[in-house]
Amino acid sequence: MSAIPVSGDRVHALLVDGTTVCVRPAGPGDHDAVLRLYTGMSDANLRRRFFTLSRRSAELAAARVTRPADSGYHALVAEHGGRIIGIAEYQKDARASGDSAEIALAVSDGRHRRGVGTLLLEHLVSAARARGIRTFTADALADNHDVLKVFADLGLRAVRQFDGPEVHCLIPLDDTEDYRVSVEGRGRAADVASLTPLLRPESVVVVGAGRSPGSVGRAVLRNLRTGRFPGRLFAVNPKAATTCGVHAYPSLAALPLVPDLAVIAVPAAEVAEAAKECGTLGVRALLVVSGGLDAAQATALLAACRNHDMRLVGPNCLGLANTEEAVRLDATFAAAHPEPGTAGVAVQCGGVGIALLGGLERLGIGVSSFVSLGDKYDVSGNDLLQWWESDGRTGLALLHLESFGNPRAFSRTARRVTRRMPILTVDAGRTEAGRRAAASHTAAAATTTMTRRALFTQAGITATRTVPELLEAAALLHAQPLPPGSRVAVVTNAGGAGVLAADACAEAGLTLPALPPHLVDDLLRVLPRAATAGNPVDTTAAVSEEQLRACLDRLAADDAVDAVLVALVPTAVAAATGDVLVRSLTHAPDRRSRTTGAILLDQETPVRLLPTDTGQIPAYADPQAAARALAHAAERARWLARPPGTVPELDDVDTDRARAVVAAHLEHHPDGGWLDPRTCAELLGCYGIPQVPWAWAESEDEAVLAADRLKGPGGQVVLKAHWPGLVHKTTEHAVRLDLRGDAQVRAAYRDFELRFGHVMSGAVVQPLAPRGIELFAGVVQDEVFGPLVLFGLGGTASEVLADQAARLAPLTDHDVHDLITAPRCAPLLFGLDAPGPVDLAGLEQVLLRLSRMASDLPQLAEADLNPVLALRDRVTALDARVRLLPRDAHDPYLRRLR
Repeated sequence: MSAIPVSGDRVHALLVDGTTVCVRPAGPGDHDAVLRLYTGMSDANLRRRFFTLSRRSAELAAARVTRPADSGYHALVAEHGGRIIGIAEYQKDARASGDSAEIALAVSDGRHRRGVGTLLLEHLVSAARARGIRTFTADALADNHDVLKVFADLGLRAVRQFDGPEVHCLIPLDDTEDYRVSVEGRGRAADVASLTPLLRPESVVVVGAGRSPGSVGRAVLRNLRTGRFPGRLFAVNPKAATTCGVHAYPSLAALPLVPDLAVIAVPAAEVAEAAKECGTLGVRALLVVSGGLDAAQATALLAACRNHDMRLVGPNCLGLANTEEAVRLDATFAAAHPEPGTAGVAVQCGGVGIALLGGLERLGIGVSSFVSLGDKYDVSGNDLLQWWESDGRTGLALLHLESFGNPRAFSRTARRVTRRMPILTVDAGRTEAGRRAAASHTAAAATTTMTRRALFTQAGITATRTVPELLEAAALLHAQPLPPGSRVAVVTNAGGAGVLAADACAEAGLTLPALPPHLVDDLLRVLPRAATAGNPVDTTAAVSEEQLRACLDRLAADDAVDAVLVALVPTAVAAATGDVLVRSLTHAPDRRSRTTGAILLDQETPVRLLPTDTGQIPAYADPQAAARALAHAAERARWLARPPGTVPELDDVDTDRARAVVAAHLEHHPDGGWLDPRTCAELLGCYGIPQVPWAWAESEDEAVLAADRLKGPGGQVVLKAHWPGLVHKTTEHAVRLDLRGDAQVRAAYRDFELRFGHVMSGAVVQPLAPRGIELFAGVVQDEVFGPLVLFGLGGTASEVLADQAARLAPLTDHDVHDLITAPRCAPLLFGLDAPGPVDLAGLEQVLLRLSRMASDLPQLAEADLNPVLALRDRVTALDARVRLLPRDAHDPYLRRLR
């Protein structure tokens, strides 16, 4: 995949009608264009903007907007088609301590009510927050309904004060959930509108529809034609009059109309020029199946799409399809047309896409739409989730994503969409080594696999290890209701098959409870005399169709179990052949409400759907496959049963002081690095993270004085040597424990000086902590996914046992609970086989405050609290390390295209 360069100043984003605009800071070279925008406004709009009809106001405003930047003023412009169509600006109010700014907004005539002003304000809000501005003010005329509506609908708490013909607006810039939801709603509407030419085009052209049978463009054109696409269909081929029965034109310019969608299947060197021609013509969407683009060709392709307002799928992809009856679009070069249905499929790898389409076809699960994302220069999995959410057809989403452009935006979208439909993915790339550039335990523990799993878990996505496992889970989620819990009853006509099913369930994390006496008696009354009604329920090989049906009816009607797995083998006993027994599953009364799956050990296909009187039942050849699918369904049910989490409010947090600490450190250390103990403690103190009392000593005399002041009830202290860059004190033998009296403290300090004197800058003195459970808590800033919070067993055993769990920040109340209960050491915290329980509320606070610190400070590369001492009455960090890197703030929820 070719790299796509990203500019931090220029971003592209979508208006509500799907139009792409460029948002960027204004500059001196924009003066004439800005003035044209103002002078082109009607008298009514000019009066609403400047409160006067004087053209002199427009000249002064243009000069102000395009003056050289300063710290108190910021102006953004929106461009479309090379013209400036909107301006948003703020000027700091010197009377309001620098945290308030007055804003102004202008949109060119003919561009109103398309979201230009709202989009500019969103970007202005993000820029202002990064510069410490907390409030916007604005003055408007009372009859300027458009701008007042923009302020009211922004999602921030706008307060109005009327003063005659004018309105004074006060807009706090609080980063609230309401604001994020409003931004997401606007983004979703814009995204769906922009994808309509891609997935519901009324006309399509294939550029590069060759005549040779092996031509990819010819294969796409053939699929479009044989798939009965109802719109206008064209081909571009300068060497042929027709291709696949479709009239071919010598060039794009020769087409009789401008198509909505262009499929580009030309050599890599010609792709960018073809895209530019499409954009000049007015095409709204591109599907590039060509591959092999180098970096320059990739840059030119994306630039053509952005400059000419086109969405792009690909390059290097299999194509896309939409099976809606009114659309019937198959713009792929797959061997067969996808059948219509309710499964939305998005993949990066075309081969995986073919496998998924084939697997769904074998199951009889049709497809609503299919998109092969390829190298994913533009359209992503996030875009497709929003499309499926709104298309009125999709009920099951299947994803294969090898990369994430904006994981936090993807996570928020997935959390919303998965409450309406299951989202399943293949967790690709699990064995890649994690990024271990830093030497701390946090960075070493945070692997790519752990980060992706945290994303999937928090977003409610069903993550599978393989394509077959994804299809197994999809079959059950498509055909059966979700189980209310993880209690499973196994029913079998062969004891060995029941044992295999029971083992598979236990290994998948499901439980096989003992059945209550009333249910046991009920089952034994309807089963053969030799049957047993434990769990598994062994019906014996002599069971008849009627007896097995009665057994399943009773299990399905009882609240003692949440799901039923039926493991059957064919026998020659009585009339109960395999097919006859399967009828007891498929001919079921309406009252069977329990999740039901079958295990047919003689089945040739790994999974299939058996038609029933009221629906379908998935049948698996392997007990483990059935148990895995059922476990995925149970996990989804648990996730849905919980209300959406909220990020708790924290007291005693001083974000401004923390940012000042970070800025001061980076000013003296431009390349970043590990904080010294004093700066580290100050930063943690800004977030109220509890630390053991300590003192800094630069001589043995200072160490002795500190030890006298800090020694615990037994008189013992701890001495830790420090020098810049020191990370693993224990490995370097830079820690001395249980020191008593002045002599031992002096001896320990002298030993440090003897061994580390050439680098040592001082030592930390602490009281010896009491015995308790040693834990580990940390944060690492992932370049793609953002801050990841880790938690697990700490102390010297943490790296050996590798007992950690992880969640992406910001942590909600549910996330922090899951984080504490996920590691294997969790029972110790709740008092099982230990003196506990520990201070769980205090532990949650430590993790939430770490999460807040990482979310506030993008410069926080990693933080490592190890050990964290957990006692009954308190939780305290005994040792802490923090590393900073020079990084700019990045708003992950700001609307922008890649």
